[in-house]
Amino acid sequence: MTTAAGTPAVATARSAPTLSVIVITKNEAARIARCLGSVAWADQRVVVDCGSTDATPALAADLGAEVVVTPDWPGFGRQKNRALDRAHGDWVLSIDADEWVTPALAAELRGAIDAAATDVVAFELPRSSRYCGRAMRHGGWWPDPVLRVFRRGRARFSDDRVHERVVVAAPGGRVVRLAQPLEHDSFRTLDEVLDKVNRYSTDSAVMLHARGRRGSLRAAIGHGLWAFVRTWIVRRGFLDGREGFMLAVSNAEGAYYRYLKLAQLARPDR
Repeated sequence: MTTAAGTPAVATARSAPTLSVIVITKNEAARIARCLGSVAWADQRVVVDCGSTDATPALAADLGAEVVVTPDWPGFGRQKNRALDRAHGDWVLSIDADEWVTPALAAELRGAIDAAATDVVAFELPRSSRYCGRAMRHGGWWPDPVLRVFRRGRARFSDDRVHERVVVAAPGGRVVRLAQPLEHDSFRTLDEVLDKVNRYSTDSAVMLHARGRRGSLRAAIGHGLWAFVRTWIVRRGFLDGREGFMLAVSNAEGAYYRYLKLAQLARPDR
């Protein structure tokens, strides 16, 4: 091709879009290397830590991540938005410290970002989670699609203290689901299960209380029973054997304590 002046036209190469990975942490020294190592190919890795008492920040820095330590804990949504504000890539991948990207997912994700049409604003990933060492395939844990990859500036996290979600602020934008799963080591031991049930039920109760919701013993029992039935029977958790039953019980405990704690928050003598 030549220009009107008769000189050869110079083709402009399309530059590859860049990717930032964001992670929020607290006391994740045992898992942060696997997490960050799995995305070493990304253009930027940001870790926002909220007061770890172990070596998490130092390990993350040694692995080449940009590390920011915050003095407070505003909840999952706002903490992830703090990490998002540090990202400068064209696209953002948000993962947790107990998650990692396989080589197969990395290849699919890189190719999907490079080839994304202009109306594609985000990607969903199936997530494969482990409960006390077992990869769960029922109980609502598979394929468990999670929206974790999005164009920077086109989405943010909700301000929820727990169970935050990515809110895409792009009317008409498409969300595409990829095939390769994100790996997730959700609970390694029962101690981790109990700790997370306690922390999440507290944060959920505080969030519901702020929204004007009220709890009671009756509501706690009802929600707990339904959580067990939904996990064990409706979502066929029984097909995952012993761990399926354990998951159903821990889901029931989480729901039970969430509404019991919510009831306590309304007591004037608390």
